[in-house]
Amino acid sequence: MEKIKCFLLGAQINLIERLKFTLLLTNEVEIIGEICDPEKAIDLIVKQKPELVFIDIEMPRMSGFEVVHEIRKNIFFPKFIFITTCNQYAIKAIRIDIFDYILNPINIDELKEALFRFQESRKKFCFPKGCCLTNREKEIIELAQNKTSKEIGEELHLSKHTIDTHRRRILKRLGITSFSEIYLAQ
Repeated sequence: MEKIKCFLLGAQINLIERLKFTLLLTNEVEIIGEICDPEKAIDLIVKQKPELVFIDIEMPRMSGFEVVHEIRKNIFFPKFIFITTCNQYAIKAIRIDIFDYILNPINIDELKEALFRFQESRKKFCFPKGCCLTNREKEIIELAQNKTSKEIGEELHLSKHTIDTHRRRILKRLGITSFSEIYLAQ
């Protein structure tokens, strides 16, 4: 299976080093970036396009929540896993659709489980060879399983009309007539 392209962002270098060491033990990831500066991380993440970002919640100058918001504002939507010593942010993390929330010190079994679920989510939508869907279109497919175009638009800060246009384009590219065909094929 293809390794997961990851980026690490933490308040302290020792957190990043421990996380890096633990991640490399799993043999599931390729670490394409690591940094302790949240402002610089935003640009690097948007440019390097990791699939998965491990991020500390409490950092100087910016919280992990603010970093996630800024990255998404740049129309890039990797999955995020919060690594933190604080459990009081879990509900807020769920509300903004964070992929996972792991308490520090990191339990390798929890980490492996999160990586396994990420790998499974990669398989979720298999498209015909040569079919090029944008990250936005893939995101809309995922959200469309249980949300209306209006709800998706509100979540992504787009109009219902724009979501409907994306949906029509997706159907045309995949050569299908309804979204249910995507979900039935799983």
